[in-house]
Amino acid sequence: MNSMKNKVVMITGASKGLGRALTLAFAREGASLAICARTEALLLQVKTEVEAFGGEVLAVTADLSHSRDVERFVAMAEEAYGRIDVLVNNASILGPSPMPLLLDYPAEDYAEVIRVNAVSPFLMTRRVLPGMLQRNEGSIINVTSEAGHIGYGGWGAYGISKFAVEGLTETWADELSETNIRINMVDPGEMDTEMHALAVPDCDYPLAKPQDVVEVFLYLASEASVGVNGQRFEAQGFKEVAEDDSSKRI
Repeated sequence: MNSMKNKVVMITGASKGLGRALTLAFAREGASLAICARTEALLLQVKTEVEAFGGEVLAVTADLSHSRDVERFVAMAEEAYGRIDVLVNNASILGPSPMPLLLDYPAEDYAEVIRVNAVSPFLMTRRVLPGMLQRNEGSIINVTSEAGHIGYGGWGAYGISKFAVEGLTETWADELSETNIRINMVDPGEMDTEMHALAVPDCDYPLAKPQDVVEVFLYLASEASVGVNGQRFEAQGFKEVAEDDSSKRI
């Protein structure tokens, strides 16, 4: 396991599902956390969980599709901790459920999904990068999906937004290639979450738990991944490989 002591880790969409699991995992490894979500009550529950075992966490209610909330969240984290070492762009929404075909997709819902899922990571990354560049170190991890790697009919704006996340990751990785800032993406795979239940309501096969896919995020946040840039990782496959042979992680 990669110790996160002395690391400041920022996680968006931290109130439930993968975001909650990541927050708890990083806190247990000693990181100082800055977390946000749009739902205050659930976010504060996660904050309480972290503090129960002695973790340090700043929790901010924010909608990161709006630049003013991005500025407020990052500024509060920088004031509290002095820097941001790791950014995990996890926040996303599914859109209408059941997901309509594109021909029937409401334009306002389409725009909201793109704004939350694809614009927010751009705004967050653009805001934290100056501090990372000044120190010439940092790690940014974007959460993607199989639906953002292969076009599936019926996955609508969600899948399209994740295609945008993958393009954003690769473009920024190339722009940062001459620095010590690394930006990578992780496909967590299908998980037992509220979002998956809405996306696949008739699911009849076993699903991974969010806490089972955190190892790759810990790796990408750690010094062990310095030099790894612009790569796409499958979280569930990573766990299996790491158990067999840690030298095959990349």
